[in-house]
Amino acid sequence: MHNYFDSYALVLALLLVGGAIVVGGLAANRMLRPHRPTAEKLMTYECGVDPVGEGWAHSYVRYYVFAYLYVVFAVDAVFLFPWATVFDAPGYGFTTLGEMFVFLAFLATGLAYAAKKGVLSWV
Repeated sequence: MHNYFDSYALVLALLLVGGAIVVGGLAANRMLRPHRPTAEKLMTYECGVDPVGEGWAHSYVRYYVFAYLYVVFAVDAVFLFPWATVFDAPGYGFTTLGEMFVFLAFLATGLAYAAKKGVLSWV
């Protein structure tokens, strides 16, 4: 008969082994890597261009909105593929069809709002 805490001991042992592997890998990397810092190596590097001026730069919020819209439609694709496999299963056809139309209506509403605000136009 197993004790109640045996499964917790197994989880703890796996966490300790996993932590030891990570710490061992990081320690081996630190011992084996060459360490020769120079002023040129410690300088901030950005796209092959030497940094000039202050570190603050203006960026347009529009780019973040494009990224957000991409994430929304990527999540849309993640939900559409499993729906397509369940749609063919017996007993799920009309229920899943209705649910998917509600989901797509929410997405279409968001897309229409973004188009109305002019977010989708390239300037």
